[in-house]
Amino acid sequence: MDITEEMRRHSAAHLVARAVCNLFPGTQTDIGPATDDGFYYDFDLEHRLAPEDFPAIEKEVARLIALDEPFVQANMTQDEVAAKLAGQKYKLERLADVAASGEAISTYTVGDYFEMCIGPHVEHSAQIGAVKLMKVAGSYYRGDEKNKMLQRVYGIVGKDQADLDAKLAQIEEAKKRDHRVLGKDLALFTINDTVGPGLAHWLPRGARVRVAIENYWRQKHYEAGYEIVYTPHVGKSNLWETSGHLGFYKEGMFPVMKVQEGEGKDAYVQDYYVKPMNCPFHIQCYQFNKHSYRDLPVRYAELGTVYRYEKDGVRHGMFRVRGFTQDDAHIFCTPEQIVQEIKDTVEFAKKMLGKFGFHEIQAYLSTKPEKAVGDPARWEQATQSLRDALEQEGMSYEVDEGGGAFYGPKIDMKIKDALGRPWQLGTVQFDFNLPERFNLTYVGPDGKEHQPYMVHRALLGSIERFFGILIEHYAGAFPLWLAPEQVRVLPITDKQLDYAKKIQAALRAKGFRVEVDTGAEKLGAKIRNAQLWKVPYMVVVGGRDEAAEQISVRSRVDGDLGAMKLDDFAAKLSAELDA
Repeated sequence: MDITEEMRRHSAAHLVARAVCNLFPGTQTDIGPATDDGFYYDFDLEHRLAPEDFPAIEKEVARLIALDEPFVQANMTQDEVAAKLAGQKYKLERLADVAASGEAISTYTVGDYFEMCIGPHVEHSAQIGAVKLMKVAGSYYRGDEKNKMLQRVYGIVGKDQADLDAKLAQIEEAKKRDHRVLGKDLALFTINDTVGPGLAHWLPRGARVRVAIENYWRQKHYEAGYEIVYTPHVGKSNLWETSGHLGFYKEGMFPVMKVQEGEGKDAYVQDYYVKPMNCPFHIQCYQFNKHSYRDLPVRYAELGTVYRYEKDGVRHGMFRVRGFTQDDAHIFCTPEQIVQEIKDTVEFAKKMLGKFGFHEIQAYLSTKPEKAVGDPARWEQATQSLRDALEQEGMSYEVDEGGGAFYGPKIDMKIKDALGRPWQLGTVQFDFNLPERFNLTYVGPDGKEHQPYMVHRALLGSIERFFGILIEHYAGAFPLWLAPEQVRVLPITDKQLDYAKKIQAALRAKGFRVEVDTGAEKLGAKIRNAQLWKVPYMVVVGGRDEAAEQISVRSRVDGDLGAMKLDDFAAKLSAELDA
């Protein structure tokens, strides 16, 4: 059996739970899944766990790993599992949920430790490798603030000590790249609780980067045959009832706004919701006209700001906020057009992500889940269309059986950043649900009305999240085309200040983002400041430079580039941008 990262992480969680129970008798355990980069386990015990406890727990985990005991799977009845879990109140409550299905319950035993679990796990504990505990935090039982707060212990796993050391080094490097820290240090964004948690302010320097991203995004979408639309931020409740959001997604939406409409005897109260998604609005754009098959495909794109009620403990810097702008698009097409549309979308995603420095893309094809809507034949055709597009594009992909949404199969695309960490960005998702709910049609060659295929499509995902990823990928040192400040002019003394501003004006007229350091510091300090702000180029101007009508150029990466004429420097910048 091939031992996967997930197996080792999940198995390590079991042994950490076993170790904590051994060291702290009377511990109540809840759940402990594998995560994308490690694992966690939730405990209820009188002792307040702290990092000072980690060495003892890790020593016990190492002892249990060295025993090399097998992980034994067995299917049991509810009564058998309940007997094994006697005294574990959280486990017994979870058991009641699982037992409601009436099916046999999967369990795993390693040594004297028993878990209700579907796995998968390693075959023997020694296959786990080396374990390191990272932090402990509070977590409400079942994620409900009304329930007791448990202690959640996080950890990571390496195949061996060398692998674990490499991961720890990567974590230390990631701390240096933390977008929340760099976002503050480089004055890119702020999230101010005075306004509201999870609501980001893009500061001028961050806004410069966002404008560069959005301008490129719009240009490429027009070139690819998309029409850009702008839609409202709120909509009547009946819109969200028709779309199904109020039925399926209400907990993720902000509470209702009750608005009085009309006057006098005609007055009434109308319920409104801020939008969690853009799709119903793009459908309204599609329905503005009656469509023939000759009009299709119709492609609408929008940098649409949406709002979701993300709770405490879930929000995380720019990665998870309450108000964010989606790189959103919807394609309405005929069944005959679908393969080419998906193929074009995948190719579009590869080019778009490549522009930002992400060239390693892994695709995941998610197929029909157990509970799904729509004709099985359409599901089969849609899934095959996604598969054909990936294969024709030569993209490697993995199949996530049953991982599609209830309304259609999808392709998810993950990139790797400079530290090798995976991030899901692009997605291409079929939808059989909304065309039926909104009765979308087009007139076919036979003169009859047909239902179009609808595809949800994002290339970058949330602009806020993508910005956070870019900050960490580049450690704040953006390439020239994205840098909020591309050039900083450094006058050696105040006597060159007018010349510095003349240089600034000339470069700004050519479209470059340029600032002048007007401070009283010496040149060495100005250079250090520009380096700290991660400015790609510094233009030093002294008396001799002004007299010779030239500039002295320094690169953030290559250091001193020597003296040159302003036009030559501008040409150098333009060539770098073109490249």
